[in-house]
Parts: sequence; C-alpha cells; structure tokens
Amino acid sequence: MTALVYRFQEQEHRFPLKDRTAIGRSRENDLCLPCDSISARHAVITRDADGWQLEDAGSRNGIVMAGRRVSSCLLRDGDVFALGDVEFAFALDGAELGGAEAEAPAPASAPAPAEEVIPGPPVGRDSVEPPSPGPSDEVIARFEKARDRVLGEIGKVIVGQREVLNQMLVALFARGHCLLIGVPGLAKTLMVRTLGSALDLESHRIQFTPDLMPSDITGTDILEEDSVTGKRAFRFHRGPIFTNLLLADEINRTPPKTQAALLEAMQEQRVTISGTSYDLPSPFMVLATQNPIEQEGTYPLPEAQLDRFMFCVHLAYPSAQEEQQVILDTTRDAPAAVGRVLDAAQVLELQQLVRQVPVSPHVALYALSLVRATRPNGEGSLDFVNRWVNWGAGPRAGQYLLLAAKTQVLLQGRFSVSCADVREYALPVLRHRIFPTFTAASESVTTDQIVKKIVAAVKEPKY
Repeated sequence: MTALVYRFQEQEHRFPLKDRTAIGRSRENDLCLPCDSISARHAVITRDADGWQLEDAGSRNGIVMAGRRVSSCLLRDGDVFALGDVEFAFALDGAELGGAEAEAPAPASAPAPAEEVIPGPPVGRDSVEPPSPGPSDEVIARFEKARDRVLGEIGKVIVGQREVLNQMLVALFARGHCLLIGVPGLAKTLMVRTLGSALDLESHRIQFTPDLMPSDITGTDILEEDSVTGKRAFRFHRGPIFTNLLLADEINRTPPKTQAALLEAMQEQRVTISGTSYDLPSPFMVLATQNPIEQEGTYPLPEAQLDRFMFCVHLAYPSAQEEQQVILDTTRDAPAAVGRVLDAAQVLELQQLVRQVPVSPHVALYALSLVRATRPNGEGSLDFVNRWVNWGAGPRAGQYLLLAAKTQVLLQGRFSVSCADVREYALPVLRHRIFPTFTAASESVTTDQIVKKIVAAVKEPKY
C-alpha cells in the first residue's frame, strides 16, 4: 500500500494514501496534524497517469525537499520532504515496484519500523491505532452514501428533526435500540414508520396499554386439532415482536411484567415460550416512545430495561420555519412516496462494517473514563457526582459509546474514531443510565446537566 511514513509527537506512523489525500492542521483534511508549523490546509497528494503528485495548497511554510522550497513535485519511492516541522518519507507499494514486496522506509529521525495508523482526526491526540486493515475507501463511501439516501427519503415525510433521525440510524447500524421521549405531536410514531419504509424492513406497532399481556407481544402456544387425523397439538403463534423494526408506542403505559417481555428480545434477539427459544428476524430493533407530560396511569421502566436501550433521545419542538412547513405539508392532499433504499441484507452488511472500525486504546480509555465518572463514592469520583448521583452507568454504556462513535465516523466518511466522536454521544448514551439522588431532585438538577458537567470535567487521557 502506498503510504507516507512520518514521525509526530515521538510516535512513528504510516498513513495509507488515497488517490487524493489532503494534509493540514484542520480536521477537514484526510491527514490531520495539530502542529502550529503546518497550515490549516497545507498540501495535497494526487495520483494521475504520471504517478503521485505533491502540490502546495497555499500554505505558510510550503514544501521543503532536499533543502529547498518547492510548490509541486512528482514523488518517487523513498523521497523525503518536510511540511513545517514534520518530515515525511514517500513509500510505494509492492505492485508499483514491479511486484516485489516493498518495505516502507522510515524518516531519518525514525530508526524503528513505522506502525500503520488509520487516517482521521488529529493523530497526536487520539488517532493512534493498532495495526488493522479497517474498512476500505470504497466501503466507507458506500456507507456514507447509504446514510444520505435514507435521510433523503425520510426527509420527504419528516420535516426537521435531523439530529434525532441521525441518532436513530446510528443506533440501527450499531445494533442498538432507541427510547424516544417527546410531547405528543412531534411525529415520533411517523418517524419509525417512515424509517421502516425507507429501509424495506418489516415493521410492527404495539400500542402499550395497562391490560396488555406478555403473550400479546411475544406470542403464545395454541391448541389446534388436525382436521384429517383428529389429533390435537400445541402450535406456537408468533406475536408482533417477530419483525425487524418494533415500535413500542407509549411503552410506560403497561405494567413491568409486560415491559419485561422485551428484555430477552432486546439483549439476545430471541424469545423463549414454554421452554422453547425462537430466534427473531435480523436485523431487529426496538424503538420505544414515551410521553413525558402525562404520568398518571404510567409505570416507569425498570432500570434493567432502561439499560437495554442504547440511546435515550429527547425530541424538541420544531423551529418556526419547520413548523410552518409541517402545517402546510400535512393539510393538503399530496402524500409523499418513500422509496426503499436498503433491504435487510444490506443493513446487516453495514452493521458488520461498524465492528471492523478500529479504536485506539487512547479513545477507549476516554470512553471508560466518562462512564466511570458517573459512579459516586469511588476512587477519584467527582464531588458533584457524589452529591447528585445514587447509581451511575454500567459497562454497557462504554460499549455503546464506542459503537456510536464507530458508526458516526463511517456515516461521515471517515476512518478512525476520536475522543470528540465519543463526546458527541455521551448525552443520549448516559442520560438514562444515571439515577439522581433526592438532593439533585430538590435542587432541580437533571441528568442532562449532570452528564454535561461530567463531560466538561473529564479530560482526554495523555499518552
């Protein structure tokens, strides 16, 4: 693989080159180096019929090769050049060297062999990866394109709520479940139904009521008689849970006994009836809704079930412009046709890709630090956590933080996970896993406020 070998912050790296690779200090570049001597957009390496071309992108310090500054040059195997204070060595792959196995030369300041990293956010802070192939450029581009197509189809029906829709897609591709909390009329049910239509997945809706029984969800054994032989036997009739997308509408309207019917399904993707286990279709996702206003006649979800939800998503009122568009679109006879973008097999393939994204120990340690900071009365616990929190998040929170961050980078067409990607999903992952004390309630402190203070207090680990 054609690559740049360089040394940065006392770490040696090998960066695989694409047909076009931008290098600079800002995060928009393919290779991002947070170094003051490198411009925000410093240089670009492109591949054409003549080979690999290095060009200055209007940088402050330019490109220095063999002691002189150049604006562009054709790179050959082993060429060494400097961008600011960082020195790079260009290494061709084996195929371009006539089929021989090529070994990347290290820069002059790097005596040890270089290790390969996946391109992405600033390498010095949180992108140093263990050697891993990771998804290819083509695969990542397909993932990003699939997201855009799905959101485009959903956008024909749903106005606004872009962040909520993105979190629902992240949960789906990460094999998680979503709890949607919002006042009536914010299109929670319509979002789920439209998502099922755009993904060509089977979807069922269960309206949770106080008299709903577990068998109404999972199914039950029914005694049937064979009309030919006259013999009687029990036959399992599948409930609405046997689907790809399950909408659990007003999930807190039913008693805990019925709510618990979803526990095994959400964790193991199967249900057990009369000692026999039945596998659920793949993919399988539960999207539950709750109304935060009317609490009379409701049953709060048990902590064990709350922990099964990857995200707790809060829906806000639309903006004035979005609400105007809603009332215009919904009061005329012009139904939008939602096209089917992905089928079940393609969704499963994308779910597998998420597991292939590498995460550095540095980022994993940061996710772990956030989760452990939610737990009170432990070693090094924060004072406000000890005051406001009874119970913090468990290990499943750390798993979901990394899975959400992995999915995020694929949806954005990037390669590696940074601490910033983890922070972006701290609120939906942690808000329903923190159980406040009476002191917090008396001081009107919400779990969202606690999570935000934790994110502000927990710093990224140092190498």
